[in-house]
Amino acid sequence: MNNPPPALQLQPSLQLEEISLTLKSLAGAVDILTDVSLSVAAGETVALTGPSGSGKSSLLMVAAGLEKPTSGRITVTGTDITAMGEDALARFRLGRVGVVFQSFHLIATMTALENVAVPLELMGLPDAFERAEAELRTVGLIRRTDHYPGQLSGGEQQRVALARALAPGPQILFADEPTGNLDSATGAGIADLLFALNAERGATLFLVTHEESLARRCGKILRMADGKIVPDA
Repeated sequence: MNNPPPALQLQPSLQLEEISLTLKSLAGAVDILTDVSLSVAAGETVALTGPSGSGKSSLLMVAAGLEKPTSGRITVTGTDITAMGEDALARFRLGRVGVVFQSFHLIATMTALENVAVPLELMGLPDAFERAEAELRTVGLIRRTDHYPGQLSGGEQQRVALARALAPGPQILFADEPTGNLDSATGAGIADLLFALNAERGATLFLVTHEESLARRCGKILRMADGKIVPDA
C-alpha cells in the first residue's frame, strides 16, 4: 500500500529533537539529558524505563513543558512549545496535556471533588463540578467526593489524581511512576484503571516506570541510561 502524501500524514503527538538539559550545581554543570530525540504517534502507548538517575523523570518533565531544556525542540500535539513562557505553557496544557505524578500532588485544602474540578474551572467550563463528579464515579470514588487528601489512602489519592488528569480530555497523558508509592496490589489496580481509561479515551500515553511488568503493557518500550535513550541489549 502506498504511503499517504506528507500533507495527509498525521503529526506525532509528541516529538523531541536533540533535547539536552544541563543543570548547575556547587560542583559545576551537570548533564541530565544529552541529545535525546524521539517521536510518539497519536494514540500510542510508550513506556520509558531505566535505572534511577538515568534521566527518565527529567525527560518527562521536559516533554510535558514543566522543565525548560537547555537546547533542542519540543513539539506537543502539533505545537512547538520550546520557546513558550510558563504562563503560555500552563494555558497550552489545559485540555491538551494531563500529568499524573508518583506523589499525587493533590491540593491538601481541597476535597477530592474540588481537586478534580480545578483544571475544569480554569478552562472556564460551567459544568466543572458535574464533570468532576462524573470522573470520580468513573474511578470508583463517588463516595469520597467530600473527603480531603489526608482522609484518603494512597491508592484513593492516585485515583483522584488520575481523574483530575483525565477530566479535561487531554490528547496526551504523562504518567511519572504512577504506582511507585503504592503497594503491589493497589498499584496493579491503578495500572489497570490507567490503561483501561486511556484505551477508552484514545489519548497518547507516555509512561515513566521502573517496573518491567508495567512497561510491557505499552506498545513501545524506550530505555534510558546516563541521560540518553539506548537500544535494547
